[in-house]
Amino acid sequence: AAAAAASNLPPSIPRVGGAFAFPDEKPGQNYIFNWCLNADGVTPLQKCAYRITKPLDLKVAGLDLPKSSPLKVNSKSERSKVPEAGMTDALSFDTFDEVMQQTKDSLSLSEALYCPEGHAPNTNFGVRVITNVKTGGLVSDLVAYLERMPSRRNEPKSQSVTCYVLGGASEEFAGYAIEEVEEQREDGSREAVSVATVVITGKNPALKRIVAGGGFWGGGGGGWVGGGGGGGRRGGIRGG
Repeated sequence: AAAAAASNLPPSIPRVGGAFAFPDEKPGQNYIFNWCLNADGVTPLQKCAYRITKPLDLKVAGLDLPKSSPLKVNSKSERSKVPEAGMTDALSFDTFDEVMQQTKDSLSLSEALYCPEGHAPNTNFGVRVITNVKTGGLVSDLVAYLERMPSRRNEPKSQSVTCYVLGGASEEFAGYAIEEVEEQREDGSREAVSVATVVITGKNPALKRIVAGGGFWGGGGGGWVGGGGGGGRRGGIRGG
């Protein structure tokens, strides 16, 4: 009787509520965070990208805990080695964009990505570092340096500062650019914000050079942190 009743149902009914299998998420594979990385121009093709916002995340990623926390970093000696694009002849926007894209492509192909996030010290500006460097305690030191974000603001989203750090590179490069973009808010309105992109490449990128980032981290002795560096350019529209 049940079979006969089922045969009289419209063809659409059997499709409703049908099983659909999504790939299981696991440590290093979170789809919401992967979408955020895609928005930052990096696609973790090896399906291994760790979002690290607290010490426990380091253990999940197979990394050591920081030896000291919070970690103070004086990056003044490195600041001159990380020029701002478009400010002098030392680094044009074209050169910066070319190296940035190459770096994003190389990071996308990396076996694993490690992405510490937090506030720049003594500010409320979010920072995301995307790197393939696992050794040397670099990621652990970055976690100790950055201040942990409040849990209410801890959902994956684009940050004010995005730093691309590629280790194992044959050529060294360091530079940053500041852009003014329109950011879409939760209520659908838009506002103009200044965002910064830092690119650091080399065999073993140094913590101080990453923190220097042209002098805008705030806690590293710099002065940008959302204020603009004078050589910024207009960007596009960025979602939250």
